[in-house]
Amino acid sequence: MRIKIISVGKLKEKYLTAGIAEYVKRLSRFGQVEIVELADEKTPDKASEKENAQILSKEGDRILAKLTDRDFVFSMAIEGKLISSEELSTSLEQAMQQASTLVFIIGGSLGLDPRVKKRANALISFGRITLPHQLMRLVLTEQIYRAFMIREGSPYHK
Repeated sequence: MRIKIISVGKLKEKYLTAGIAEYVKRLSRFGQVEIVELADEKTPDKASEKENAQILSKEGDRILAKLTDRDFVFSMAIEGKLISSEELSTSLEQAMQQASTLVFIIGGSLGLDPRVKKRANALISFGRITLPHQLMRLVLTEQIYRAFMIREGSPYHK
């Protein structure tokens, strides 16, 4: 089992890096965990729709290059299906029956290119609030760990 988290943009804050490292360490007992940081495109202030589309396309190219046809892909999207921790656990269980690699994608500040959303097996959301992408990476990593603990019936999830 492989778990890959693909994220656009660099993680700068040490407290987030430490939190993510802790959950990656905990997740490693369930399989190989890989964090992939992709470069984000600089978005000019007051960028036009065309410029935004070009930025999304470039970031989308980088994301799609990291996927294989055999991956089960969860893309984080504000318009995605709002799911609970328990529902994520169930979704992971079902996905593991279809693929040996589970991929989670967090887009850049403009979101995800439509091609990435189309490639995803599932568009998911943890809420309608907007979180900084670096913080979302920590939240996602913790929720993946929680989903595995739910699967095991662990008291971690109360």
